[in-house]
Amino acid sequence: MTAPIRYAEDYTPGQVFDVGSHAFTAEEIIAFSREWDPHPFHIDEAAAKQTMFGGLIASGWHTALVMMRMLHQGGFLSLETSIGSPGHEELKWLRPVRPGELLRGKVVVNHVKVSKSRPELGFVNCTATLTNPAGEVVYLLTSAALIKTRAAG
Repeated sequence: MTAPIRYAEDYTPGQVFDVGSHAFTAEEIIAFSREWDPHPFHIDEAAAKQTMFGGLIASGWHTALVMMRMLHQGGFLSLETSIGSPGHEELKWLRPVRPGELLRGKVVVNHVKVSKSRPELGFVNCTATLTNPAGEVVYLLTSAALIKTRAAG
């Protein structure tokens, strides 16, 4: 899915974006974690059963990167106007993500500000969440996105 081109002025506080869903598989959890986060509870199903998680779970970083892709593919961010982030206010992994779970993504715009000194630049503060099939939030991110304004043209 190609996201529509969205400038900072196109976001409004309270606006909600459904950015789609992603089903985590054991194979992708293990492949990601072998490369980037090789804890036994991410890469070895038998060892994971012996941990406090009682089974294989996705790396939190894997979950965060899946959400990043969803932000683009789900229409919240536009590659033409999104220029990064100055950082995050809040990042929480609230529940383990297990193989087979279908997570749904949502983003709520908290506030929008156009820079006075650089009017070609806007700050879109938002809260992004991923929810499991039981309706529980498993991932929460409150962050600011740097978004071009129409003045950047």
